[in-house]
Amino acid sequence: MAWERPVPLIGDVTTAAGRAGDPAGWAFPEARREALYAVLGARRDVRRFRPDPVDPDLLERVLGAAHLAPSVGHSQPWRFIVVREAGTRERAALMADRQRLRQAAMMDADAARRLLDLQLEGIREAPLGVVVCCDRRAAPQGVLGRATFVDTDLWSCACAIENLWLAARAEGLGVGWVTLFEPDELAALLALPDGVVTLGWLCLGWPDERPPEPGLQRAGWSRRLPLDQVVIEERWPTADEPAPPPSRLHEPPSSPSRLHAPDQPAVVGARDGTDVLLTPPGSLGALDRAMDKAIALGHTSLDEGTLVLVAADHPVAAHGVSAYPSSVTREVLLAAAAGEAMGVTAARTAGLGVEVVDAGVSGPPVAGVDHVICRDARGDLVTANAMSDRDTSRLLDAGRTVGARAGRRGLVALGEIGVGNTTVAAALTAGLLDAEPADVVGLGAGADTAMLDRKRMVVQDALQRVRDVDRQDPLAMLAAIGGPEFAVLAGVVLGASSAGAPVVLDGLATSVAALIATRLEPAAAAALIAGQRSRELGHGLVLVELGCEPLLDLRIRAGEGVGACFAAALLRQGMAVRAATARTADRPPPSSPHTRG
Repeated sequence: MAWERPVPLIGDVTTAAGRAGDPAGWAFPEARREALYAVLGARRDVRRFRPDPVDPDLLERVLGAAHLAPSVGHSQPWRFIVVREAGTRERAALMADRQRLRQAAMMDADAARRLLDLQLEGIREAPLGVVVCCDRRAAPQGVLGRATFVDTDLWSCACAIENLWLAARAEGLGVGWVTLFEPDELAALLALPDGVVTLGWLCLGWPDERPPEPGLQRAGWSRRLPLDQVVIEERWPTADEPAPPPSRLHEPPSSPSRLHAPDQPAVVGARDGTDVLLTPPGSLGALDRAMDKAIALGHTSLDEGTLVLVAADHPVAAHGVSAYPSSVTREVLLAAAAGEAMGVTAARTAGLGVEVVDAGVSGPPVAGVDHVICRDARGDLVTANAMSDRDTSRLLDAGRTVGARAGRRGLVALGEIGVGNTTVAAALTAGLLDAEPADVVGLGAGADTAMLDRKRMVVQDALQRVRDVDRQDPLAMLAAIGGPEFAVLAGVVLGASSAGAPVVLDGLATSVAALIATRLEPAAAAALIAGQRSRELGHGLVLVELGCEPLLDLRIRAGEGVGACFAAALLRQGMAVRAATARTADRPPPSSPHTRG
């Protein structure tokens, strides 16, 4: 007699006989299988996004797909932080900008140039950021499967990312996985507790590109290896028959603040305007990026602009850190007021107006110059603070007013006059970036080796004196080892950026002032354009921290905003070229968007 097999009400209802008779019976229908493989083949790391919002129900579906991922011991260690706030996205984008420049600096010159030509992320453009975190606070021994492979929780989170990516692709959304971060910095930005780590940042939104193949492959950076080069039978090959190594990044293929950065529609709109030009996207390199910044701020042309030139004496000059006497500061200020200083001449030839500010130069007031003078005693950095807290705040506020006024007229270029201020700039750079004096102190204008040694010693002594000052407090550092023109220029950056003006930096002094401004208001970074990289040793470090790639690298050491004026002229010329370049018409794509790559 054959008894009827009990069928469970839950779980697997199949039988061994049934599975043996049809081993492939668990397969999906052919149409569904083809759809899955089409999604796998069409998944892309998207870098360009539209600003259009993502429907909440769609976001929930995609996150739900991520939550269906396999996990070690069914631990589900993933946590999804959805970021919408513009200030957080801008801070994250600045972190990625810094790492992009740092990675380029580690490559050979050709590879670095090719890397800088690539758009590696869309943090500012994408309407959503999703940061996948791994909660690692459970002891590995307490999770089935982690006691021996302790990183399986991270692998589980990577599976969740892949699920999210594929679901997004099926829905027509784009995902870009960004890992251009110092992990601790990103964790601090999101206030993660100890034991919770991130796996980078996922840009999520409607794609503004539909690449038929992977972006880095399309850019000639790498290629997909043939399958037979990554599949190994039974065991690793012997030494005389090695498996191919993985492709490396630097190798070519063998074949809430008061300030707000531009929103996604503005950032994407700037790029849209260039997409119709009869030239390859990004054909003007770093100049294209700078112009996109200006356009995102609302400037379709840069017909008007102002050089803000700020002058001040520095008591630190008494330590023999400059090849010129302090009286030269006043001479240059007088020449600037007369319209004959090099910075003013450069501004005039670039079509810029000039606003000169005396922030503390010895002697009687100079006619035609704004005066914002320190009222309290000033120190030499080595034995006393550069300025009082009261003067620091007053000068910063005065700079805001000047910057807002200049910003309403258009582009703002920064310049400075001050014998000894490269020593001040080096001290601030070392203090703010926790760098060694030897890595930031340069020759300045006309210094010799003995003077360079004195500058390093002064910076070292100044840093030792302020060792108990909170280096995360930019105003405290500015008062302790800064100077009047640095305070005013930091204010100018804040005022100009609040007016929506692009701010063009000159050398180290103006750049470290901008760094102080971004520490006070991170969104100010969206307005910054690095006009040049000077000869000063610390300048490159500051530009990387600002996430800015310089337009010019001509070894300029004139100060006075000369390099910024040259760069401003280049920007204006670039905008004029764009305006006059032929436009193209839309045409249907030549092939299906599902082409596999």
